[in-house]
Amino acid sequence: RHADVILPPPSHLERSHYDMVFTAFSIRNVANFSEAVFEREADQPDEWQILAKLAGIAQGAGADVDPAVIDEYIFGSLLSNLLKDKSSPIHGRSEEEIRDLVDATQLNGPERILDTLLRTGPYGEAFGANPKGINLQTLRDQPHGVDFGALEPRIPEVLRTPSGKVELAPTELLADLDRLKEAMHQVDVDGLLLVGRRHLRSNNSWMHNVSVLMKGKPRCTLLMHPEDATRAGVVDGGNARITSRVGSIVAVVEITQNIRPRVVSLPHGWGHGVSGTKMTIAAERAGVNSNVLTDEDQMDPLSGTSVLNGIPVHIEAVIHS
Repeated sequence: RHADVILPPPSHLERSHYDMVFTAFSIRNVANFSEAVFEREADQPDEWQILAKLAGIAQGAGADVDPAVIDEYIFGSLLSNLLKDKSSPIHGRSEEEIRDLVDATQLNGPERILDTLLRTGPYGEAFGANPKGINLQTLRDQPHGVDFGALEPRIPEVLRTPSGKVELAPTELLADLDRLKEAMHQVDVDGLLLVGRRHLRSNNSWMHNVSVLMKGKPRCTLLMHPEDATRAGVVDGGNARITSRVGSIVAVVEITQNIRPRVVSLPHGWGHGVSGTKMTIAAERAGVNSNVLTDEDQMDPLSGTSVLNGIPVHIEAVIHS
């Protein structure tokens, strides 16, 4: 509704995937690669091609920039760094030799980068130097993943900080404490702050279209402490209007002692009643969109992150005649 240009990426089932983010929660040292389930349409660019093209445009290369040019630049930088890095298993080897081995795979985009990183990683075959090591083809041959054993301590080996320690109080963070102290004195003690929440059977929004997960009590409710509910004149199970500086929505109230006074909570990932959402099951319990209340002018200056919690709001009962 608001975009001038829409660049739809392929679905999750139309592109390959390598687990990275959630390996941080692993209890074993594993690697897993999943092939695309369905082939993309002939005129459908891959997600990396869309991002590469946007990067090229942002760099001033124009709308006709070839994503392959950006891909080659990124890969070239990666390979150059690996050849110069004294800790790399291919340090000092000929770039032409490594290029020939890479080209033989006929890979491009993220898969070429992934293959190179696997080859030069702790379990990699180092482009032939370690015949028992792995590469991307190893993971393709084992679609259920490879278990390398128990996790191993990596500190201080992996630290790259100037002190060689885990720096819990970097200069930038300490310098921002004055802003925090000032903000604490600006809090409206009589106001309410809205925070989000998640539910075990409600991971963002996609689970809302799975009927078995939507059974039970409604979960898109506004949690309020009894004192705040009394002050606002709202009742358990009744409707309340939540208003921030930028927007207003109506949600069902759930009064509970499990939340602090002056704090109210509304889950994110709801609001499936908007036209065009195309999720039939989710639309039956549409809920409300908490993003309507987030203030686009509020941002954490240190990290550049939007402020999605601690939003000042006013709440009043909605009386149906």
